[in-house]
Amino acid sequence: MSGTANTMNAAGAVQRGPFAHLARDFTASVVVFLVAMPLCMGIAIASGVPAEMGLVTGIIGGLVVGSLAGSPLQVSGPAAGLAVIVFEFVNQYGLAALFPVLVLVGAIQFAAGALKLGGVFRVISPAVVHGMLAGIGALIVLGQFHILFDARPLSSGLQNLAAIPGRITGISLDNPSQSELAIVLGLITMVVMVGWEKLRPARLALVPGALLGVAAATLLAFALKLDVTRVAVPESIAAAFRMPGADLFAPLADTALLPGLLISAVAMAFIASAETLLSAAAVDRMHDGERTEYNKELRAQGVGNLLCGLFGGLPMTGVIVRSSANVQAGARTRISTILHGAWILGFVALLPWLLREIPMAALGGVLVVTGWRLVKIDDVKHLLHQYGPLPAAIWAITFALVVSTDLLTGVLAGLALSLVELVPHRRGLNLKVAREHEGEATELKLEGAATFLGLVRLNSALDTIPDHHDVKLDLRSVHGIDHTTAQTLREWLSRRRSNGRQVELAGHSDVLKPLHA
Repeated sequence: MSGTANTMNAAGAVQRGPFAHLARDFTASVVVFLVAMPLCMGIAIASGVPAEMGLVTGIIGGLVVGSLAGSPLQVSGPAAGLAVIVFEFVNQYGLAALFPVLVLVGAIQFAAGALKLGGVFRVISPAVVHGMLAGIGALIVLGQFHILFDARPLSSGLQNLAAIPGRITGISLDNPSQSELAIVLGLITMVVMVGWEKLRPARLALVPGALLGVAAATLLAFALKLDVTRVAVPESIAAAFRMPGADLFAPLADTALLPGLLISAVAMAFIASAETLLSAAAVDRMHDGERTEYNKELRAQGVGNLLCGLFGGLPMTGVIVRSSANVQAGARTRISTILHGAWILGFVALLPWLLREIPMAALGGVLVVTGWRLVKIDDVKHLLHQYGPLPAAIWAITFALVVSTDLLTGVLAGLALSLVELVPHRRGLNLKVAREHEGEATELKLEGAATFLGLVRLNSALDTIPDHHDVKLDLRSVHGIDHTTAQTLREWLSRRRSNGRQVELAGHSDVLKPLHA
């Protein structure tokens, strides 16, 4: 009955006024702001663009997307998952070409939401998603390693990897130069960040380690007047926003560049949407409040990216680190997300001089730790143990190609390999989903092959089951299940049971086996 109770409580709070949860939301917004500030700037640096572009995206993500979002507790802003794409794009086409492409990205996302295609992004294989994120994490580590030395990253992951030995052997402790001073600040940032997160007392659990790490490096650099590269931000908030002009779409008029720009727009829209909706699904698992409206969320992201293109920001997604901080800090409504955008705006407007004291190497240290945490070897071990060698191979190949070639190639290869999972079921790929309600109970019967091809239909059926219903899930007529569907059912079962609802399973042991850890 917890789902009903929460709904009733939420309804009661609304009746008492729209700001019934303001105290919790206010506190959570401050926590998210403190987490977001170093990440917004660090991701901009990792993308090879000025730091203020990340702050512009954080402001739009909070004030605009936070107001429109279909996932009220999800926080949107610049994402590490797109930093690699932006870095390669700017190197190839130039910064001016990024802004009209972002307008196209926003238009594509808004159209996809309007056409109710949000559910399509939820059927992407977890092996592809985790392989992609691990590859992005590795590329961020390799690129930001050079930022630690106050140097600019090279144009590819393999080039960055090849240059690392030279960086290390070039260190001189006898006569430290700018590079040695920068690496000390970067290491201090990482040690404080990781050490705090491991050793912090429970009562200070919401204080972000990234903020303390950057603060420690900044204070040291300021106190010792170290000659290292610092973050460059404009003198005023007005200068941070690029006002749209008549030349905004000029890059699209170049017929030689147009095909590449359109492909980039589609790739960014696809990856940003997938990351956003997967993050939204993860946020839903963290709380028992309002569920995500996926198409509404997609439309909100479209508006946000369109505005980022018009006003000079980075592409945005829903981001899990800031979203989880929001939930853990006790946020109850979208007011928290909106307020965090207001705090970023106020900080940039009133204290730009403080931002200019932050060493670049400190932000590089934050991104090295962030990237490293995306490379989760446990993910591939889990895939191999639970679902066999094919999903693990999809992860490994996606990861390898993202690092060695580019993000789009890796993702497309992973999606193509996912089709191999259909081969054993090629004679019966249709999935029938029958749902019956009786009182406060629902029976859901599946028949056929439960593969990602039928996942939109299955997700639709699962999402429409009332929270307070007990459920019987009948899989006796399912003759095969792929790992994407198995993972979806596993997460759905976990969420229902964590809310105290009964779920009865019926089916063959070989089908039910993937559903048990």
